Amino acid sequence: MSVDRTQTAAEIAKALLSVKAVFLRPSEPFTWASGIKSPVYCDNRLTLSYPEVRRKLENALALTIKAEYPGCEALMGTSTAGIPHAAIASEILGLPMGYVRSSAKAHGRNNLIEGLPPVGKKVVVVEDLISTAGSAIEAAEALREAGAEVLGIASIFTYGLEKGRQNLETAGLKNVSLTNFTVLAEVALEEGYINQAEYEMAMRFIANPQDPSWMG
Repeated sequence: MSVDRTQTAAEIAKALLSVKAVFLRPSEPFTWASGIKSPVYCDNRLTLSYPEVRRKLENALALTIKAEYPGCEALMGTSTAGIPHAAIASEILGLPMGYVRSSAKAHGRNNLIEGLPPVGKKVVVVEDLISTAGSAIEAAEALREAGAEVLGIASIFTYGLEKGRQNLETAGLKNVSLTNFTVLAEVALEEGYINQAEYEMAMRFIANPQDPSWMG
């Protein structure tokens, strides 16, 4: 089974832009928690509120997982943003689903991993957004420690940052995202969400996010 990833990336970018789940505003930058000024704001939780967009996204996620990770036996969402996407995609695929907490519970059984015991299972981590990939890598490491075979990560959107790529490579993890910053910026320009000058600002940003000179 094959998936046209180029076509999928453009279609998902259009869907995300249409509900402002990913919002480009180069002329009025957002501030990340790190203090970095960014032309993009991402909140893929918004897709859950729009059934048509949600169906498009989750079907694409399920098809991508089936194509890229054919041996997958379970989906494991990251806490909290990856959980609903893992749940819906697993329903489409007819697979078990669980999730990895950001930290172990301080009561009860002190679970870090919720759902089926992953021992010996081939699992895919489901994440909504990849920037430095920290939360997805932490989830994958927890699953490995619990005895799972982590095939890789499936995510909705990636910035495509070099730091994220390096972190994934160091962790020995593959990530497949439905769409990415470059495609999103191109679609935003084509669809009239941003103009040419703003597009060029966005591309200068993604080339080096820590250099504020992209703002001109």
